[in-house]
Amino acid sequence: MSAAGSENSNREMMSTLPGDDVRQIMWRFSERYDLQMVVQSARSVARGVVARLVADGARNNHEWTDGKAQLLEAFDQVGLTTVFMDPEDGGFIEGPKNLALSLVAYELSWVDGGAATCSLASNLALSPIHEKGTDEQRHKYMQLCAPPLPGEDRKVWRGAFALTEPLPYVGVDTGILSGKMRIVEWEDGKEPILHVEKRGRFITNMGFANFVTAAVDSDDEKIKGSCMIILEEGDPGTYDRGATTLKLVHQLSSTSDPILSLMVPASRIIGGYTVKDGVIIPNLNHSEIIESVFRRTRVPVAIMTSAKLMSAIEPVIRYQRTRFRGGSASSPGTPRYEQGLQQKDDALQRLIDVWATGEAGTSFGFAAIRLLDTFDPLERKAQKLLADKGISGRSQLKLFKELEKSALEYLTLANLPESERDAARFAELESDTLVQFMITDSLANIYCPGTKLWNTGFGATMMREAVSLMGGYGITEDCPGFLCQKWSDAQLEATYEGPEAVQRRHLSITMTNEIFLAQFRQWSKDLQKIAEQRPESGASALASGMELWLWTLDFLLKSKDADGKALYHPQRHGVVFPMADALCWLLAPREQILDMIELEEKGPENPVVASGLQGFVNFFSDLGYVQSARAAGEAGRICAELVYGYQNQLGKDADEAFASLRHNLDRNLGGARLAKDRASQVAGKVMIPEALDYPM
Repeated sequence: MSAAGSENSNREMMSTLPGDDVRQIMWRFSERYDLQMVVQSARSVARGVVARLVADGARNNHEWTDGKAQLLEAFDQVGLTTVFMDPEDGGFIEGPKNLALSLVAYELSWVDGGAATCSLASNLALSPIHEKGTDEQRHKYMQLCAPPLPGEDRKVWRGAFALTEPLPYVGVDTGILSGKMRIVEWEDGKEPILHVEKRGRFITNMGFANFVTAAVDSDDEKIKGSCMIILEEGDPGTYDRGATTLKLVHQLSSTSDPILSLMVPASRIIGGYTVKDGVIIPNLNHSEIIESVFRRTRVPVAIMTSAKLMSAIEPVIRYQRTRFRGGSASSPGTPRYEQGLQQKDDALQRLIDVWATGEAGTSFGFAAIRLLDTFDPLERKAQKLLADKGISGRSQLKLFKELEKSALEYLTLANLPESERDAARFAELESDTLVQFMITDSLANIYCPGTKLWNTGFGATMMREAVSLMGGYGITEDCPGFLCQKWSDAQLEATYEGPEAVQRRHLSITMTNEIFLAQFRQWSKDLQKIAEQRPESGASALASGMELWLWTLDFLLKSKDADGKALYHPQRHGVVFPMADALCWLLAPREQILDMIELEEKGPENPVVASGLQGFVNFFSDLGYVQSARAAGEAGRICAELVYGYQNQLGKDADEAFASLRHNLDRNLGGARLAKDRASQVAGKVMIPEALDYPM
């Protein structure tokens, strides 16, 4: 028996794969029956209609076919189409719906990313209208897109979102628009009529969309700036769905390059407009709308990639254990027959790397989504408050600068014991909408691009590892779990709604926000406390990685290179982009550890989970340690390259300070490999179903 095995022979082990009861606790919806039903509905479509389409070869063509159109009908029938809608417009979920939509994306992506994209793209088309449209626009299009009620005789509308242009390096700069609008008719007392020209690129849902929310710029001196506008297929002019995109991935979604040249009333400008001195001024430019939309829609895409990794675990285990069955040297009851490739450490430990990455990404993604569900109502309250006071533009920036001190004061008070804090002042700041908005906004500006960057970027790399664990079977069309298709799909998800450079650029600006950094510093302290109570969680290694990152950031902000140029500058991507990567590495396992603690604390309340709870907690603790050690190591490598890589010689004090922090990080990796050994033992013994619950 191995050292790890003898040392932990009495340690309770996880006997079965985590089920819904475990996940509902970890992802914080165990008390939301509506979300549990959404999960079951999405799963029934994913492992039914979607799986059959993939198994029957529907991914082998680029066109939108009648067979693929079954997806839309299935979404309507089980209620997935109305998850996005408010109750007054035909939906059934009150309040923010980010978590609900992400759970749908997770379940669909478990089988096929294109099916998830097909579902999410309709919501993406509606998002500009839902978030920034007028009340009239919002109710009209939400109700049109809701499936008809019994007795209604109407067609469900579908939408597409057209931002990108047929330009070189499409999608890199969302500020460049080739779509144009001009006034063609404006009679006294009547609505102006606009001529809109828009050529889209890689537009999802375009094969069947009845309307498009398009980003366009003014081509008329009587229209100021850019906007987003709604185009309908029945508008006068050309509504050409365009050539089908010859994608090698996500073939269960419809993608093409539309050509749109339409006459539309100015009332279609999303968010409305005003007229000043004979000039139409959209109330919101396209960038303001996109910022709000992408903040919410990037995270479900991040979760899609993590779902793929999670879905790979069971097929890989099954393949590893049955690899040698059927051969003359393998008979029932022998280790070769029962364990297959899992007789060897390499197969198990590489599987644990995939599993730990999937858990970390999923925890990171759902933490970001829960944050957005908190942020949504705060943002609306803050916007109304500012509008009522007539505060906008520079005056808003000035106000937020003044309120930063209050936000930092609140965070300081929040981290004090109740007996030591000024209760009245704390209550005052806690009830201040703008203060709470700034705190939540500082996190959303990190978590939304962060999850998109790390989950899809590193997730795609680890998806390749999952495929490799299937041997030659992994790159066949009938590979259990469709792993090769999922690997290739992940490459596209890494570019959706902005490739890695866009996310890193966003983070390079927002991660120096002092409100965020104050919270990040506290997280490091909190992890040290967790480490004292749960030394095998990896929290200590992660905390030391955070301390090193904070020191490095401060060093870079104050230092210059050998040529006298500032090291930390938004345009110096060789510095700021790696720091963004290091930050994401550290954030993901933090949420993984917090999910494990949530399960440990809330698990006893669930009789289904309670009986085997300690086994689950032990396993997730070990996975957390594995991922925390990897994250701390990656952060340490990046920080060392930046601190020493741009300096001919460090000052003695700086050299000693960094070396001390790096040494502390390395020492806190103690036990990480033992945790990996323990997790590997579980992976070699855990029970799995006799067969996958969807076809090959």
